[in-house]
Amino acid sequence: MDPSRAFVTNVKRLIVKVGTAVVTRGDGRLAVGRLGALCEQLKELNSQGYEIVLVTSGAVGIGLQRLRYRKLVNSSLAELQNAQFELDGKACAAVGQSSLMALYDTLFSQLDVTSSQYLVTDTEFRDTSFRKQLSETVKSLLSLKVIPIFNENDAVSTRRAPYEDSSGIFWDNDSLAGLLAMELKADLLVMLSDVEGLYSGPPSDPNSKLIHTYIKEKHQCEITFGDKSRLGRGGMTAKVNVAVCAAYAGIPSVITSGYATDSIIKVLQGKCVGTLFHRDAHLWTLVKELGVREMAVTARKCSRQLQAMNSEDRRKILLDIADALEANESLIKIENEADVTAAQNDGYEKSLISRLSLKPGKISSLAKSIRVLADMEDPIAQVLKRTELADGLILEKTSSPLGVLLVIFESRPDALVQIASLAIRSGNGLLLKGGKEAKRSNAILHKVITSAIPENIGEKLIGLVTSREDIPDLLKLDDVIDLVIPRGSNKLITQIKNSTKIPVLGHADGICHVYVDKSAKVDMAKQIVRDAKIDYPAACNAMVYSVPIGSQETLLLHKDLSSNGLLNELVSDLQHEGVTVYGGPRASSLLNIPETHSFHHEYSSMACTIEIVDDVQAAINHIHQHGSSHTDCIITENHEVAETFLHGVDSAAVFHNASTRFCDGARFGLGAEVGISTSRIHARGPVGVEGLLTNRWILRGSGQVVNGDKGVIYTHKDLPLQTPL
Repeated sequence: MDPSRAFVTNVKRLIVKVGTAVVTRGDGRLAVGRLGALCEQLKELNSQGYEIVLVTSGAVGIGLQRLRYRKLVNSSLAELQNAQFELDGKACAAVGQSSLMALYDTLFSQLDVTSSQYLVTDTEFRDTSFRKQLSETVKSLLSLKVIPIFNENDAVSTRRAPYEDSSGIFWDNDSLAGLLAMELKADLLVMLSDVEGLYSGPPSDPNSKLIHTYIKEKHQCEITFGDKSRLGRGGMTAKVNVAVCAAYAGIPSVITSGYATDSIIKVLQGKCVGTLFHRDAHLWTLVKELGVREMAVTARKCSRQLQAMNSEDRRKILLDIADALEANESLIKIENEADVTAAQNDGYEKSLISRLSLKPGKISSLAKSIRVLADMEDPIAQVLKRTELADGLILEKTSSPLGVLLVIFESRPDALVQIASLAIRSGNGLLLKGGKEAKRSNAILHKVITSAIPENIGEKLIGLVTSREDIPDLLKLDDVIDLVIPRGSNKLITQIKNSTKIPVLGHADGICHVYVDKSAKVDMAKQIVRDAKIDYPAACNAMVYSVPIGSQETLLLHKDLSSNGLLNELVSDLQHEGVTVYGGPRASSLLNIPETHSFHHEYSSMACTIEIVDDVQAAINHIHQHGSSHTDCIITENHEVAETFLHGVDSAAVFHNASTRFCDGARFGLGAEVGISTSRIHARGPVGVEGLLTNRWILRGSGQVVNGDKGVIYTHKDLPLQTPL
């Protein structure tokens, strides 16, 4: 269900208004197929307990077609030669009403639904007694599951120009529907049109875009309306006016297509169809309504303002963010607990809930890491190399922000804080898309962080994308987004890599290994193996039994350890800690434990795989075949064996006698990390500030020209570094 459509869970009574363009075909005849599909939808909703009131147009259009035919049949030859028929609208309404109601009665009867007819005029609604009696009668009919059908009685309307006059209590069937929604205290108004909803311009214009949520303050001056309805009186302008009035009266309204066979059902399922009008829409984040391109372009503009600040001012932004997080810790905790509770109720796995939860002390830890980041040397515009190309021609290689980052992550709301702080420190614009399970946590964290960004930079430096449907559009923006960093499952990262031309930095798996050599100290081996799995099994640098982002680690043991008892001790210790142990072909038969079906399997829980290998080279070969190039470790007292492993394993991080859990941006002294990259591009392993930078070349001269290199004497002399001017 789309979050903005959550109100549909409370809908009991709804008004459905169907327009003339839906009721009739292009030639003016009844669109029997569309009306049949409409009646079937209403039958289904009626059987589900919804109270439905139908307001229908079309009588005038149907009468017009039938009277034209009658006029044609009764005309003389001379009249036919000058066939310009002027037909009275009231007469058309009188003829068309009976045909329209006869069809509705037939269709509903076939579906075993009873309908009733109301022909009303503006004058009648001026009588309070009439309105009271109307409400009571409709209430009685709805209790009997009867569907009342309303139509303005144009045949007897006292309005002189019923197709132009917009005075009175209501002036067409659109405004009648809005009036009935308020009179009958409806929970929802659905207006069916011949287009999918409200567009930013005429629907026929290829540049027009469907507006999913109408925000009066934003859209009322931006929309260009096209022609009015083909046959009806109002068109889209009338529908929008009615929808706005109903919404501000507390009745959500949706304008959607009457051509679709299930549009009303989709609306009540909370799906994002048509255009929604809601009185609280202006309070909702406008991020969703901003085009994703506009978000990226705005983020770049804000990042340039950030880069133009002096180093101390950029540092202060981070310190203010750290203070804001601590000041709002109780509010953040409330929103996070709501996410955790929802995830538990939805049956999410414990490993995901563990990553989702902001445990006690986490906010303080995040604030501390941000302050560490703030106190680090400013990474922007650092001179990395100075070269004299020729006399008076100095070239500088400097550090520079990448531009705009798109980070897509799952489950972990703390990742949002780390990523945002790194983006600010590195001078980059940022677009964030978090998992739906953490939507409340992400929303409050984003609000707290952006509120600490100065107005001269702009809170849109960091954009929060709330709709999953926006991701494909974002991945097409290779001209305005410079790097995509996905943090999530193997499936997510693979899909992103296959869907974009933008460079992707990340790792698809977190399969880490610990190899225990025959010379390993027993106590050290036990301690490291235990920490690598137990410290935080949901992390992507946890050993053997997987972790966060899809990791599954394997414990590799030298074959000689089976004879000295260490193998059995390690297995026993893991099982005692609640770890489910699986074995490879050799270990499963030796230890009598279940055999794993794949060394690539991701447990994402307290589970791991054990296998026996002949020596360090066999361990290296196993890691290259089954690993993910993330983090791998050897435990040994043999220096030569250790060096063979350290230089032979081609992973982003390789450790000797240390837990794989040390592979972390904060523990590496990076302040924070946007993720761990197993790619072989510019950044690998924990990606901190440096991984979010690129280079710029600045050349300072005094009028030199190339001119075929005539007269230029190249020196290419290295110069000492100095602070740029």
